[in-house]
Amino acid sequence: MKPYQPAILDAPIPAQARHLFFKLESPAKLPAALDNLARIADGEHTVVGLGEPLVQALGRQIEGLRAFPAMRNADIDIPSTQHALWCWLRGDDRGELLHRTREVEAALAPALRLVQMTEAFRYKTGHDLTGYEDGTENPQAEDAFQAAISSNIPGSSFAAVQHWAHDLDHFARLPQDEQDNIMGRRKSDNEELDDAPESAHVKRTAQESFSPEAFVVRRSMPWAEGGKAGLLFLAFGRSLDAFEAQLRRMAGLEDGITDALFRFSQPVSGGYYWCPPISEGRLDLRAVR
Repeated sequence: MKPYQPAILDAPIPAQARHLFFKLESPAKLPAALDNLARIADGEHTVVGLGEPLVQALGRQIEGLRAFPAMRNADIDIPSTQHALWCWLRGDDRGELLHRTREVEAALAPALRLVQMTEAFRYKTGHDLTGYEDGTENPQAEDAFQAAISSNIPGSSFAAVQHWAHDLDHFARLPQDEQDNIMGRRKSDNEELDDAPESAHVKRTAQESFSPEAFVVRRSMPWAEGGKAGLLFLAFGRSLDAFEAQLRRMAGLEDGITDALFRFSQPVSGGYYWCPPISEGRLDLRAVR
């Protein structure tokens, strides 16, 4: 059996998903709550990530885990909304996801309280709501394993989770060539533009252009709620460094060029999480015990 939570690399993007974010309420009750969670989280249908507040409350430390950093540059504002625990529920039936949410909530109470829940879904074959394919540059096979799975605690991974809110009306009003220049790809065939501007998202986040290279495995899905919509960005890495390097460049903190993505989309949340390995089909939490 592979030592990592299977949904990180092996399972396809589901038709439906729920992202659950929990706040720490009773540190004394955490050990029992985590035992309960370990019994029901298989890493495939339910992926779990522990935030720094939870690990600190247990009196433990995970090398490389930190709180999500807020970033600001000119009119770019990237917030930090770090939570204690995050769960990614995956499936095909929204009703089934509702019942699994209730099960997770009950397992974690009273140690942790659900404070945010976001419904996500697959659009087309894995597209952003703008119509562009997402995750095109994901590494594959062994390269994906090397990018996403930590060697410090074998089988573990780090997750970066953000809500991006799109202004889809504004984006739809732009000419097609301008949309393509924002992304750095043609929507029609997903081909990268040779003459894309330096602000194009593809150029800002070209993983091989960093030193060291900044490869991550993206597992993002669209979300929509109350008239708002966007992308629930999710990236897994062997550390948080690669994602953070990409985000800093997107914000223009590296060279002053901001990602054109900010013309129609803004991040409204941000959290970092450590995803424990799997042992015998259950979460292996020995690193925080």
